[in-house]
Amino acid sequence: MAFDTLSTPHGRRTRCIGGAATHASVAASYFAPSLGLVGVVGEDFPAAYRAILKRRKVALDGLSTAKGKTFHWKGRYDGDMAVAQTLKTDLGVFATFDPAVPAPWRKAPFLFLANIEPGIQEKVLKQMTALRFSLLDTMNLWISIRRAALLKVVKQVDAVVLNDQEIRQLTGESSLIKAAKACLKLGPSHVFLKRGEHGATLIGAKEYFHLPAFPTDKVVDPTGAGDSFAGGLMGWLAREGRTSPAALRAAMAAGVVLSSFQVEGFSLERTVRLKTPEIAGRLKALRSMTNF
Repeated sequence: MAFDTLSTPHGRRTRCIGGAATHASVAASYFAPSLGLVGVVGEDFPAAYRAILKRRKVALDGLSTAKGKTFHWKGRYDGDMAVAQTLKTDLGVFATFDPAVPAPWRKAPFLFLANIEPGIQEKVLKQMTALRFSLLDTMNLWISIRRAALLKVVKQVDAVVLNDQEIRQLTGESSLIKAAKACLKLGPSHVFLKRGEHGATLIGAKEYFHLPAFPTDKVVDPTGAGDSFAGGLMGWLAREGRTSPAALRAAMAAGVVLSSFQVEGFSLERTVRLKTPEIAGRLKALRSMTNF
């Protein structure tokens, strides 16, 4: 949970609602039958931002309010907006966050560990008692400075979601296929590669599946696209209640579609206004594009 201050070639926003858990939760809310968010914000987090999540039926029983300021990220995108340039990061209350999963949620079958310090991810994971599928996201920072802690939690999850740079950094392999296979040896049974404009790839011990990105010419702000992909994917799995190869492929399609909407506006401007027919329409179109 965060404030984002960012600029792209299409404009600028100051202290808008952001954070990996935020984007993932909103994306998942379009599919998941029930959904809860565990995170922390400061005393400066406005009620209006909570209301946005509540309108999407995201339960906030696991959202703590601590004395201090909410995590704040300031960044900029230039050119093709492929890479964000971080200008400033204020950890705020995130620096001392000790997550507590509400007791009724500990039997939840599906868990997404959004990008956060790996020790915190493990604390959440250890509180869950009936998981059927867990997915972990991370970033280059934690791979660099918290590698041992990250590897410990990666060993305990069913799947990881990484971009090309992150999986190469984690495994030391330059080939994405070799990198994915090396990642599988670390513990998870599946690797999801989020590849921006090049789509997404699923790799398992005996599986390979790739989807292109949904073609949209309205890329306003790529912040949260990867989180929306993961959230859409997990929301679909939670709705279906299955993790078969076919279910994982369909869930990937849901993730690709949600991320395509996310990039069409700043913050949650586009994704909170989605209608079910819009999502269904892009899923149908994506299915048509990839069938031969």
